[in-house]
Amino acid sequence: MPKKTDKSIWILSVMVLVLCGCTNLAPNHFNLNQLTRVDVEVVKSDGTYDESVMITDEENMNRLKKVLKKIDWEPNQEPKLARTEDVKATLFFLYDENMPERLLEYQIWFHQEEDTATIISNNEEEGYGKIDKKNAQIIEKIFLHK
Repeated sequence: MPKKTDKSIWILSVMVLVLCGCTNLAPNHFNLNQLTRVDVEVVKSDGTYDESVMITDEENMNRLKKVLKKIDWEPNQEPKLARTEDVKATLFFLYDENMPERLLEYQIWFHQEEDTATIISNNEEEGYGKIDKKNAQIIEKIFLHK
């Protein structure tokens, strides 16, 4: 006959396994490998949207994933910028075919004088970020068809 402590440990182990198996392990983590689509809205100076573009083609998605990995993020930072963002990008991540896509929003400012870009993310783990000239030009070309 098993001891009472052995039975308690076994029940506790099963409960821990069930709880771990039922939780979403990455509520704020976005895996670029799961990126399926990007919707881009070009913003006019008055804050209204000029045009929308949906990016799904494999070539541009791969280029975007490479650039997004190179963003220098500063979590818990939210700078105030003097003008309205140039584009708003909504990234769609699919983790499970049976679940809705998870969304991540970026506000992006292109700085022509420096050829860089500033990005503010709605993901608190990212916050505020910047990318260099080369990568800013790639994103600008994809998003604004330049």
